[in-house]
Amino acid sequence: MRYIDLRSDTVTHPTPAMREAMYRAEVGDDVFGEDPTVRRLEEIAAERMGKEAALFVASGTMGNLVALLTHCGRGDEVILGDHSHTFIYEQGGMAALGGITPRPLPNQPDGTLRLEDIRAAIRSENVHFPRTRLVCLENTHNLCDGAPLTAEYTAAVANLARQHGLRVHLDGARIFNAAAALGCDVRDLVREVDSVMFCLSKGLCAPVGSVLCGSADFIYEARRARKVVGGGMRQAGILAAAGIVALEQMTGRLAEDHARAQRLAEGLAQIPGIAVGPVYTNIFYFWLDEGVSLSPQEFLYRLRELGVLVLGREDGRFRAVTHYWITDEDVETTLRAVRAVLSA
Repeated sequence: MRYIDLRSDTVTHPTPAMREAMYRAEVGDDVFGEDPTVRRLEEIAAERMGKEAALFVASGTMGNLVALLTHCGRGDEVILGDHSHTFIYEQGGMAALGGITPRPLPNQPDGTLRLEDIRAAIRSENVHFPRTRLVCLENTHNLCDGAPLTAEYTAAVANLARQHGLRVHLDGARIFNAAAALGCDVRDLVREVDSVMFCLSKGLCAPVGSVLCGSADFIYEARRARKVVGGGMRQAGILAAAGIVALEQMTGRLAEDHARAQRLAEGLAQIPGIAVGPVYTNIFYFWLDEGVSLSPQEFLYRLRELGVLVLGREDGRFRAVTHYWITDEDVETTLRAVRAVLSA
């Protein structure tokens, strides 16, 4: 059975163009700085982000961890959202491996942190306190309905951070989705931050990898941090080749995924027993009304039997994510499957 896999945009497999590029990739030892395809990917990524330099890493989690290890020392503190991916889904790596203390603040429904909350969380110089070094944002915000952060908001946070001698790191795993949703150049969304990580292996279809971008000095130090967490890859051009195709061919089509997410959400909202959250990009959440007798686990199992996969959350919600391999027909098939499950 072919499954319609809406669990994540990480389930995408490489396009034929990516497979061809990977097959033909010129490679070298990247730890020695000798892989020309990796260097080319890093050059393209830095240019797309409007930054001086870039570093190819194995994953978004690694990219965020490397950024935090580079910006902060042991005992320093990071301000971030209590619903952020870095705080919830990265196994506490900043503390476990970097000795860095998280200072979580409430994420607002649109994924933002209130400026007044950030200001109040910045530590004064006191021998009893850790030193605040960094503010982390997430764009788009996964747990906040895939909401994009505007350039104006990000600039306001960066301005506040600079006033207090702090840096700003952006978990931009889906930053190209944010740019597509807001109708702007991706550089506008990252111009004021000190570092940004974005994923190649989510909606951009590459099989592996993320890129961390920032100043040349920052990336020099980040390369050392990547090495110490085991991220020094050798003939990584085979992977970087797919990333180049992702940047050249996949970033311009993301609005198609957003449109399909919108159509799917609208269709689900018309089915009795289903409630749907807002749709901003390619991610949205839905859940069963109280009157539905099925448990969330039963709903997922029966939907899977009909060839449709969605992601169940601990709070009873379901996440659906559209991507390159989800078609208009898949949207209609999913709606028919949900109707069938709830009417059985």
